[in-house]
Amino acid sequence: MQRIRVRFAKRGRLRFLSHRDVARSFERAVRRAGVPVAHSHGFSPHPRLSWIGAAPTGAASEAEYLEIGLTRPVDPAQLVAELDAALPDGLDVLDAAVAEGAPLAERIDASRWSVELPGVAPETARAALAALLATESVVVERVTPSGRREIDVRAALVEADVAAPAPSAPVRSGVTPPTMADSGAVCAILTAVVRQTTPAVRPDDVLGALDVVAGLKPPVPAKATRMAQGRLDNRGRLADPLGSDRVTTQV
Repeated sequence: MQRIRVRFAKRGRLRFLSHRDVARSFERAVRRAGVPVAHSHGFSPHPRLSWIGAAPTGAASEAEYLEIGLTRPVDPAQLVAELDAALPDGLDVLDAAVAEGAPLAERIDASRWSVELPGVAPETARAALAALLATESVVVERVTPSGRREIDVRAALVEADVAAPAPSAPVRSGVTPPTMADSGAVCAILTAVVRQTTPAVRPDDVLGALDVVAGLKPPVPAKATRMAQGRLDNRGRLADPLGSDRVTTQV
């Protein structure tokens, strides 16, 4: 009777959850919260949860999306509160809207990533990025379940920039401890908007491309966070996938 689209975050240590683990956590949370979720038909019914472009294991995210099929109408704000309370800390429900109009998959064709590069000076990262952006094609190889795939990172890279970490603020009680970028250690912050291709270009692919063109290899594992997903407009900005749902619902 109703479809709800949900945005959630994957934070902290839970960034190491696989997509399957995340899906199981949501299935358990839906049961605990008493969400009137619809189920598929057949011998082994499953809750109707549809996932869009899950972040890779090891990457944090502030913009993961799923769609939930319901057997009766539910207030989106109530669903956010109840589902968030039933999930473990680190899987945090941020927003929800009643599904209207175009499918969610048609509203997402790119992601914005923020990648911390501990031990890499910003000027070094800028030089490597400039070399990447000046190259017409940079192909990296990735092992996938179907075998080795060659991925053109440069073709999927819409825009990118490098900045130094912002000055750290005092840590208050209950606030997540600062990362290396906050601690004042040498660290570059790479921001990149990447088109969602098949297979999708991931942050580690971008780092692989920087290694190919400039030999850039962070001495410490990078920490990637997906900051946004959406459809690119003609200015290179990402439109909120839930924006038109909210407008239609309010009207």
